[in-house]
Amino acid sequence: MAIVFYQYYFRSNAPGRYKVVLAACRLLAVFGIFLLLINPEFIRYQFEEEKANLVLLLDNSSSLQLSDAAEQSEKVREAIAGNSALSARFRISSFSFGENLNPSDSLSFTEKATNISKALAAIEEVYSETATAVVIVTDGNQTLGEDYEFYGKNQPWPVYAIAVGDTTQFADIRIDQLNVNKYAFLKNKFPVEVYLSYQGEAAVDSRMTIALDGQNVYSEKVSLSNTGNSKVVSTLIPASSVGVKRIRVALSPLSGERNTTNNIRNSAVEIIDEKTRVAIISDMLHPDIGALKKAIESNEQREVLIFKPNVPLTTLDKINLFMLYQPTPSFRGIYQFIETKMANKFTITGTKTDWNFLNGIQYSFEKTSFAQSEDVSPLLNTAFSLFDISGFSTTHFPPLEDTLGDLLITKASESIFGQEIKGVDTKEPLLTIIENDNRKEAVLFGENIWKWRVQSFRNEQSFKNFDELIGKIVLYLASDTQRDRLSLDYENIYQGNTEAVLTAAYFDKSYVFDPNATISLFLQNDSTNFRSEIPMLLMSGYYKADLGGLPAGQYGFNVRVKGENLMKSGNFSILDFDVEQQYVSTDYRKLGRLASATNAQLYFPEKTNDMIAELLSDEQFVPIQKSNQNVVPLIDFKILLGLIVAALAAEWFIRKYNGLI
Repeated sequence: MAIVFYQYYFRSNAPGRYKVVLAACRLLAVFGIFLLLINPEFIRYQFEEEKANLVLLLDNSSSLQLSDAAEQSEKVREAIAGNSALSARFRISSFSFGENLNPSDSLSFTEKATNISKALAAIEEVYSETATAVVIVTDGNQTLGEDYEFYGKNQPWPVYAIAVGDTTQFADIRIDQLNVNKYAFLKNKFPVEVYLSYQGEAAVDSRMTIALDGQNVYSEKVSLSNTGNSKVVSTLIPASSVGVKRIRVALSPLSGERNTTNNIRNSAVEIIDEKTRVAIISDMLHPDIGALKKAIESNEQREVLIFKPNVPLTTLDKINLFMLYQPTPSFRGIYQFIETKMANKFTITGTKTDWNFLNGIQYSFEKTSFAQSEDVSPLLNTAFSLFDISGFSTTHFPPLEDTLGDLLITKASESIFGQEIKGVDTKEPLLTIIENDNRKEAVLFGENIWKWRVQSFRNEQSFKNFDELIGKIVLYLASDTQRDRLSLDYENIYQGNTEAVLTAAYFDKSYVFDPNATISLFLQNDSTNFRSEIPMLLMSGYYKADLGGLPAGQYGFNVRVKGENLMKSGNFSILDFDVEQQYVSTDYRKLGRLASATNAQLYFPEKTNDMIAELLSDEQFVPIQKSNQNVVPLIDFKILLGLIVAALAAEWFIRKYNGLI
């Protein structure tokens, strides 16, 4: 005001009628400038009350329905949720859990698995930074995941446990685990491993029986006591026929045993006939043929049939691999049959081989023979990569016999052995693998391989060295590597408590994954006349059908691609098994150890009010009043700048309009 008085009333000659207006504009502008320089501020305080968290974890598994645990759990939930004192002191959140944690207190008691440690871990991720108390309502029987008793030692806050259900401990013998291979080979034996346990004081005897498709195949008496309360029973079961076989392991119940559901465990095994049939075709007698037959059949899943070249071709329809021993013109029909069938072959040449015929009937290799025999020793190719031969040894192996000549391999190949003649490496193969257009072929340029098998026995007192090499070659040649446009991935047997899914991969004609296909799964169960079509959903690089909602039973299926003449079929079984039914007594002791490890206590449903009283009296959960201090400017500088500009502009306009200096 002093500045304005000096400018407009002490020095200014402006007319009196404009002085007041001009002085007011100048006063507002100067006052605004000084206000910006001073920038006055004031402090604002905000107060809020922060409550501790009370997390209620409710077991939603089906085991709670086996007793009065479900009713007890509901009453505990209502007692906690309806307590006004708890609501005033805590921020209450309710979750249910089974296999996973669900943000809801709605209980159906239908979950087929219980994972207590996973529920605790999920809560820790959310509430680890704030004061929290956890109340878990469960029977304490966990069927999945890490042992929650040990996990609880790492909890940052107390876990109050309320044990619901029947805490009475009854004598109980049960099957804890049944281990069976998914597949077994026909006419072999497959292992069955059974884990048994006993809960009780007195020594007891029971009889365990194993049935295969309803027929008892094994029985054993088992004795258990409170000191020796577990046992593992292992046996071998013969696989006598092909197909999916149901395995039922049962324990005879104890006198007065309450829970007999866990005395039975079911599984299944698929017995398959994977026998590889190998035909050795020769028009001569030679010890090599017997040695090869012995080596190949050392694996019981392989069968060797010996034929002459004039064998009826219909006899060869089921042959997986052809071994052609020293071919001659009489092999012409055999070669034509192999080409028609697109089969793989193993050719062995020697001093009786007709090279003129062999060079003209096939185009993988050729040789200009000089009709002079020569001894050829093996040089092992340690860089061979098609399959593992690192364990094979050629120590003291005698040379093979073949004819001299220039050898040419005309297709892609990789040698297992090179040739050495009189100590000189000829750089030519002795035993080589040739691949072309998804077909595979092996060629051995030499006879008397029986001597190698004899030498293997002399070296190691076993034929294993030689037999394993021949077995690997046969396995490689007999395998089919042709790629399918539609391929499926599924289990033949699904346990009732596991996720059952079937996936498919579909490729277009150029073998590129097609994400735009429409693929459907058609299911049928003949025993229940069940029919269903399930669209397969596109996932990341595959199609998926969820089978989890299907009841137990045997199902046949077809997978079809719309608009394509492509279909794959198969069968699978879903076993009737509920792991939650294996327990009828509450494991309150373990729940008590969990609570003690977190500085809390175990309660039973009738003592819920005592737990509530303890929570209300615990000083660590008293609500905390927090104040937030905010420094706020007196005037928004944008508004003040606007007023200054407006005041100066008005003053300038009035002076200019009225011709004032």
